[in-house]
Amino acid sequence: MRGSVRAGRIAAPLVLLATLAVLAGCSSVAYYGQAAYGQLSLLAAARPIDDWLRDPATPEALKQRLRRAQAIRAFASRELALPDNRSYTRYADLRRPAVVWNVYAAPELSLDLRSWCYPIFGCATYRGYFKQESANETAAELRAQGYDVAVTDVPAYSTLGWFSDPLLNTFIDWPDAELARLIFHELAHQVVYARGDTAFNEGFATAVEREGVRRWLAHEGDDSTRANYARIDARREDFVALLFRYRRRLAANYAGATSDDERRAGKRELFGALQSEYRELRDTRWDQWRGYDKFFAQDLNNAHLGAVAAYNDWVPAFAALLARSGDWPGFYREVQRLADLPPEERAAQLRALTAS
Repeated sequence: MRGSVRAGRIAAPLVLLATLAVLAGCSSVAYYGQAAYGQLSLLAAARPIDDWLRDPATPEALKQRLRRAQAIRAFASRELALPDNRSYTRYADLRRPAVVWNVYAAPELSLDLRSWCYPIFGCATYRGYFKQESANETAAELRAQGYDVAVTDVPAYSTLGWFSDPLLNTFIDWPDAELARLIFHELAHQVVYARGDTAFNEGFATAVEREGVRRWLAHEGDDSTRANYARIDARREDFVALLFRYRRRLAANYAGATSDDERRAGKRELFGALQSEYRELRDTRWDQWRGYDKFFAQDLNNAHLGAVAAYNDWVPAFAALLARSGDWPGFYREVQRLADLPPEERAAQLRALTAS
């Protein structure tokens, strides 16, 4: 998600979906069925970029964006040692604003996201749907169970290299640096994947995208592109920092209040203060730039703040690891070493890296 919280984007390989449905039980058949149909439809819609460029019916504006994406894709493998494969060498127009919609859920008085577990791939803190209506139905069921729920639109996801992920209409028109950021992030998911650890996987990919864009701007950007990205990135950092402050305050409220009624009252007060502080940030520091208004127009809750954490908690740790690794291949080897550790030991080493 450009300009807001990008939601989790890892999809199961299609060749395993039928097996997973059986392993997970009959109740999951419908879910895996929609996933299989959605992935098949996406693959069927994708055509090589060169086909689009040769097609006289392709608008010139789209051709320019595809050529730019080709250059970014080449940079990713040449300069960042990201996989040199067919991913992002094709394009598909899905004729909808998102590729999937993800559902997040957290208890009323906790920031801990609910997990959904899948055979082979482990657990993830979201549930993805190719149709918004299906995501909304699941969200309604979870709300009826007492959960705080967030539904996020997702512009792209990774199949971890099992398929050639295409460029999509959902993000092809983004500014150059934002397009590069997304491509670097998704390709990073093909390099290392820790089963069942969303925060690790997303923190790693986010660290790659950030350093990757910094280097891409140094090599390929002009003064205007660098200045524009600096403004976007500064606002993004302000946004994340704001939400992290209120995550900490909410966590203290849930841990320190003596009764559920006090926790609920504190929760209402803090979310109200969050909205007020955002408006002040927008109208002063950002000169009334309103790129995050859509996010703050929602009835914000624990699930929204938990989703932000999945992408940012471990970014400082991976940044520190990259700084001391010397080069990209060495960095990826170290990340794989961490991914191979038991979860508790992995988290302990990430905390040590963050402290450093």
